[in-house]
Amino acid sequence: MKWQGRESSQNVDDRRKGTSAKKVGAGLGIGSILIIIIGLLLGQDPAQLLSQFQGGGGGVATEAGGVQQAGTADDELAAFVGVVLKDTEDVWDKLFPEQLGRSYPHPTLVLFTDQDRSACGYASSAMGPFYCPADQKVYIDLGFYQELKNRFGASGDFAMAYVVAHEVAHHVQNLLGITGQVSQQQARLPQAAANDLSVRLELQADFLAGVWVHHAQKMKNFLEEGDLEEALTAAQAIGDDRIQMRSRGYVVPESFTHGSSEQRMRWLTLGMKTGDMRQGDTFAAREL
Repeated sequence: MKWQGRESSQNVDDRRKGTSAKKVGAGLGIGSILIIIIGLLLGQDPAQLLSQFQGGGGGVATEAGGVQQAGTADDELAAFVGVVLKDTEDVWDKLFPEQLGRSYPHPTLVLFTDQDRSACGYASSAMGPFYCPADQKVYIDLGFYQELKNRFGASGDFAMAYVVAHEVAHHVQNLLGITGQVSQQQARLPQAAANDLSVRLELQADFLAGVWVHHAQKMKNFLEEGDLEEALTAAQAIGDDRIQMRSRGYVVPESFTHGSSEQRMRWLTLGMKTGDMRQGDTFAAREL
């Protein structure tokens, strides 16, 4: 995915250990401002001082993180997901008025390490990325990127882009009232029927992630060779049947909550091909 040098979202709350926690001025931390002042007083080039102070690398601007060092793989990944989040904002900012006649309130992306607190309870790296409807925030431990590669065999930056887009799609569902309706129905249903609704919700999020890919490519022309395959590989790798077979050695379809590998790939592909939100009504589909 072509992402370097492109605009990052301002709706990133970086709570990772060891990162700055304040945003000052136009994305500069207090230390950076002091360096500029000292440079001016001494007649030196502030930009050169900043470059030396930061080890010659650029900074990653986040809503809560100010400027942080960009010298580690995690910092580069944080910058990447910030760009992906901005791309989702641009697409849904366009589609909500066009297809729904309303504006699109942006979610916040929370980056954390190991665990954090959300309005839906504790966020843990063991849970994987998730969206909390109560605070309209997406929670991601960037360590999940390594898990995608090492545990699920889904490598490549666009695999992670798909994960971000899928969680943002849950925000879209929440704004449309779909998430609340599903929760209310699940409370009155036996477990198997409740699981079926969960699968339909997740497959619709996969479809909406595909819709994002369709329109983002038209707007940004950001896809590189192999990107779509990376997203589909990730969708396949985290299918319920694949996960159950790997952990249990057998598959129990009645216990699925996210859908099979084939289903996840198919709905993601449909969204990519059509870009039409109206074709993603997984709740009306007889067969998933």
